[in-house]
Amino acid sequence: MKGTILFVFFILFTAASLMIPSPMFPGNVLCALVGASVASVVQYETFLSAFFNGVLYSVALWLIFMAVSRRLTQEK
Repeated sequence: MKGTILFVFFILFTAASLMIPSPMFPGNVLCALVGASVASVVQYETFLSAFFNGVLYSVALWLIFMAVSRRLTQEK
């Protein structure tokens, strides 16, 4: 169940990052760092940025979800 929530958050944030026309932090910064060392990344910068955003934002939201659910189960 908890892994499914992480996957759903990842899909949502990756899709949102792909749909938003402007670059989002931190994906665009990470792409700039990676792109400086690998020239072929420029072709896939949008997808790589969306992937980075999906991973970072989904893990952050998943950790918050885990903390809240743990606190709610301890109160019972």
